[in-house]
Amino acid sequence: MKVKRYFAASMSAALKQVREDMGDDAVILSSKRVDGGVEIVTALDYDENLARQRLGDAAAEATNGGRLAEMQADQHRHLEQELGRSRERIRELRGQNKPQMESSDWSYGNTRAAPEVISGTALPEGDELALMRDEISSLRELVTRRQPSAQPAPADVKVAADATVRRLSERLQEFGLNPELAESLARQNGRGRLEDGWKQALKILAAGVRSQQGEWLQRGGVYALVGPTGSGKTTTIGKIAARYVLEHGAESLALVTTDRYRVAAHEQLFVFGRILNVPVRVVDDTHTLDAVLDELADRHLVLVDTAGLTRSDPGCNEQLQELANSHHRIQTQLVVPATSQPRIMKSMWHCYKMANLAGCVMTKLDEALTLGEVLGFAMETSLPVAWVTDGQKIPQDLHPANPASLVRLGIDRLKELRRQHAVAEGA
Repeated sequence: MKVKRYFAASMSAALKQVREDMGDDAVILSSKRVDGGVEIVTALDYDENLARQRLGDAAAEATNGGRLAEMQADQHRHLEQELGRSRERIRELRGQNKPQMESSDWSYGNTRAAPEVISGTALPEGDELALMRDEISSLRELVTRRQPSAQPAPADVKVAADATVRRLSERLQEFGLNPELAESLARQNGRGRLEDGWKQALKILAAGVRSQQGEWLQRGGVYALVGPTGSGKTTTIGKIAARYVLEHGAESLALVTTDRYRVAAHEQLFVFGRILNVPVRVVDDTHTLDAVLDELADRHLVLVDTAGLTRSDPGCNEQLQELANSHHRIQTQLVVPATSQPRIMKSMWHCYKMANLAGCVMTKLDEALTLGEVLGFAMETSLPVAWVTDGQKIPQDLHPANPASLVRLGIDRLKELRRQHAVAEGA
């Protein structure tokens, strides 16, 4: 069995490394967040029975394949650490002995033997060095020894494994993931029991969805929401603004709109401003975005609403360049409706990424039948998720993003969808 660790900034980048290096037959033993990104441990030719034999009595704690794989990964990390420590100790011992070698009276072609050689004490290896070499040898053998040659798997075993991968991929697509991501997760986690593969795949999905650390309300700054018409930008700004006023008051908050393209486009934002007693500024031909933000420099939090323009509209690029080129530190957030198809979400990302997207906001979770579409989008693009919304109530239906909770909610949605289908078929 070949075990290897991978580090990457995002889960999607790590999975890409695995596919390129080890192929589709690699099995993910564990995944976790580390400083700077994620770490995953993978294996080729993974054999659950052999893993239990190697773990010995400790394998009794593993009641499922997922837990067994994690224990195997932990053992691999431990062996790597022991191997590193042993190598370091050997290097230290060699460093201590090096001056003796350099000072000895040996030279090429010298026929006079050194006194130390005659007395039989020339640079003794020492018990400790010998012990370290034995230790490093045994550790290397333990890590790299060849497994007993496996007998060719019967045809029915391979068919069963392929069937598990197919069923897992189908379930992940039913959860809402796009076929490519579902197939990738299924191939990496579908080598054992279906339920174990399902849990492990969802665990990887949750680890691959990043969330922004800390809320905007406490950190402050300038945040611009971009996205297509109807995605929920203005309503989301109203929810965030209302929550901020409830917690911190209205004096340090301001609202801005760059939508100069539609008649009465500012009306809803001005309604929020009047209700919350918060100033609303408009970016137009006589007031640039930077000029407006300069005027609001004393505000702790500034929320910028933008026009929902299509890529073909000339004003779209103008608006996005204005955000990207501002001398203010604007954190642009893509507003992604959970009701959109995966291809539409990816198209939105390509359209708005020129504005230097810093994250995203998931909206309309209450209207979506499944959540795998928007979760898969967040995993594949690596955009940190700041907020999620699940209704029209202001500000109650606004929540800080929590990847694990979103995956659990997605599971509940899938169960409800199956229940509805069962009722419909029984009617």
